[in-house]
Amino acid sequence: MIDPAKQISKESRSSFYYAFNLLPEKQRDAMNTVYAFCRKTDDIVDDNSVPDEIKHEKLRKWRLEFEKAFAGRSEYQLLNKLGKTISNFNIPLEPFFELIKGMEMDLQKNRYKSFDDLLLYCYRVASTVGLMCIEIFGYKNPSTKDFAVNLGIALQLTNILRDLGKDAEQGRIYLPQEDLERFNYNEAKLYNKISDENFRQLMKYEVERAKNYFDKATQSLDLDDKKTMFAARAMQHIYYRMLERIVRSDYDVLNNEIKVKKIEKVGIALGVWAKYQLVY
Repeated sequence: MIDPAKQISKESRSSFYYAFNLLPEKQRDAMNTVYAFCRKTDDIVDDNSVPDEIKHEKLRKWRLEFEKAFAGRSEYQLLNKLGKTISNFNIPLEPFFELIKGMEMDLQKNRYKSFDDLLLYCYRVASTVGLMCIEIFGYKNPSTKDFAVNLGIALQLTNILRDLGKDAEQGRIYLPQEDLERFNYNEAKLYNKISDENFRQLMKYEVERAKNYFDKATQSLDLDDKKTMFAARAMQHIYYRMLERIVRSDYDVLNNEIKVKKIEKVGIALGVWAKYQLVY
């Protein structure tokens, strides 16, 4: 029987897949399971074929089935496997429930007034995943939790910048309204994909903010925990390169496809793995 978690992770071909494929088998299997849960939760919200009321109901049922999975009684094989993974690696439950709350935020609002508002969203949909992952990787220092939180925020901010145009087409604008006002840029221009000087200055500001969270993540990671965090660091390098691509495009994410190619992701992941094996 095909493992649904492994299948979901493999089919995604995401940066996640390439970064975590070099883990030992037990950890890799656990990561596939956690990723599959996150992917399926996200898919509920991203399904544009059904109204939001149905999505709310699906998320509610998903949460209930997740709770049943602790006793292996969910109707979903994936959730029952996740329940065992959580038990085997002593992963706290709070990040999973917070992730579901983050997905609910996407159904409740499509604008963010301030960066503090956006920060909560980034924590819920991305930092929570990092907090799940570090329990699978293993760590000694409490500061590694700060690494997970800051890295999650950095990754999500990078995603938001890359997908600005695509999200706007879906009626979602994640950039804080206060930032749009600060740089005299508006939603009408965004919808029309106008990449003027105001937009470039806005994007430069947002890129620097994302870089700052990448830096915070690096500063939070203790030397003792670097070797076990090589997969997360690979993700960090892949997404940092994506930020560099945004800069190289003169910040015009509205009219350019910003991506890191598969071969680059593989190369980065292998490079980080080799370095950490040799140095640490």
